Amino acid sequence: MSDGLKLIVGLGNPGREHRTSRHNVGWMVVDRLGERWNIDMSRERFHGWFGEGDISGWRVGLLKPLTYMNRSGQAALAAVQFYKLDGRDFLLVTDDMYLPLGRLRLRVRGSAGGHNGLTDVIDRLGTEEFARLRVGIGGHEGNMVGHVLSAFSAEQMPAARAAVDRAADAVECWVAEGAEQTMNRFNAPVDPEVKEDEP
Repeated sequence: MSDGLKLIVGLGNPGREHRTSRHNVGWMVVDRLGERWNIDMSRERFHGWFGEGDISGWRVGLLKPLTYMNRSGQAALAAVQFYKLDGRDFLLVTDDMYLPLGRLRLRVRGSAGGHNGLTDVIDRLGTEEFARLRVGIGGHEGNMVGHVLSAFSAEQMPAARAAVDRAADAVECWVAEGAEQTMNRFNAPVDPEVKEDEP
């Protein structure tokens, strides 16, 4: 067992009205991991719902910020500072409307790409040097805010559930095997015949 801790923060908004919205995919992934790993997420800590468990030889922390999306960095910073983590031990899970529904992309650094929650985390941590797993929620026509705050349609739900499961698989790989192996296994399209342009 390592003496360190791996922190996974899933971005989202609190409140029943946001529970199934596209913007809450990060929360959905953390909830799925809590179920798989039998981690109790009912403790309020670090400005969010928090739980710990032992997974793949690591102590792992799961955090769902309660600060609303645009202030997500407040929760992430509190946990990162408490555990004295660097970017190798911190993974952010978030939605991405510029990726097709179900597509995953792990990066170990980079800009926010217009995502307000990720922007706040970068600003408060003062660095872009941390891993982030983006989960594609599909593009939109019309109002961007309305799109990310809307729920998946009935036709999209099977793909959305599969994306959450696959994202949880990717997080497990990141914990056990590291970022490079996770990128190699999960950044490619699920269907190898699909060719996509980088956004």
